[in-house]
Amino acid sequence: MSRVITYKEALNEAIREEMERDKNVFMMGLGVAKRGGSFGVSKGLLEQFGPTRMIDTPISEASFTGMGIGAAIQGKRPIVEIMAIDFSTLAFDMMFNQAAKYHFVAGGTEHVPMVLRTQGGSGKSVGIQHSQSFEALYYHIPGLKLFMPATPYDAKGLLKAAIRDDDPVVFIEHKGLYDTEGEVPEGDYEVEPGTAVIRHEGTDCTVVSYSRMANDCTMAADRFEPNGISLEVIDLRTLVPMDHETIRKSVEKTGRLAIVTEAVRRGSVASDIAAWAAENLYQHLKAPIKRIAGKVSPIPYNKELEKVVTPNVDEIVDEIVELMGFGRNA
Repeated sequence: MSRVITYKEALNEAIREEMERDKNVFMMGLGVAKRGGSFGVSKGLLEQFGPTRMIDTPISEASFTGMGIGAAIQGKRPIVEIMAIDFSTLAFDMMFNQAAKYHFVAGGTEHVPMVLRTQGGSGKSVGIQHSQSFEALYYHIPGLKLFMPATPYDAKGLLKAAIRDDDPVVFIEHKGLYDTEGEVPEGDYEVEPGTAVIRHEGTDCTVVSYSRMANDCTMAADRFEPNGISLEVIDLRTLVPMDHETIRKSVEKTGRLAIVTEAVRRGSVASDIAAWAAENLYQHLKAPIKRIAGKVSPIPYNKELEKVVTPNVDEIVDEIVELMGFGRNA
């Protein structure tokens, strides 16, 4: 039976259950053990599993990410936490040139079963170096899988799937979701990677998103209903692998497509989805594809300015009204 728990509690439960299930699973990162993680995700795990499986590391992201890769090659299943995605840049060589390539250079005979857990996104006024959305950087690299859950249910199910995966998974959480609540079943379950979910069914416009923006898109869809406009909101859940078939079927039905991402528009996942749709779904489109994305700007510290550079429900509504051709005052 489902209970209502928070996003961070769902993540904690997934890690705890997987560490109980498989002695090869361990966790390492800055403050993950004694402090329980910066956002409380690993709270209580040190007391249960001890310091050999819950490991506090020095402030050296490249070093401990490399340690995780080495442990994975030797048969362990590390969960490596980098406190903020902004600082995962320090481990790019480890992830891009080592973890992502090892299966290929080994001729398909070896694997790197590790999870790089990190968090990104804005909305907490924590400044330019703690608020960025870097998923497009990982999305670009062959050999990495990329999961971005929007709900507590998906947080638990996708993290379990990531830990059990034989290939490296980048698992990006959103700092604005940790205290959000949702129904989560007790016990074991996985969310299958590459399976999007329709958060709101509709017939007039397809809206594709992921992570926190998927929830904002659902709120936008609710606003349209009294006016007789029906949005179909797709939460991708995983970007690699991506469920293109669900997007295809929806656009064939609606004839319109908007893609919403918090990350900056330039070089974004939204841009890649738009290009794919332009190449493959052009015969079904009644209007140009709309990208609703972050401004090409650093994230300001000031809370009001922070809102200006990232999409919100009001902006999503306005942009889709324009796409529908009804004018700003509809």
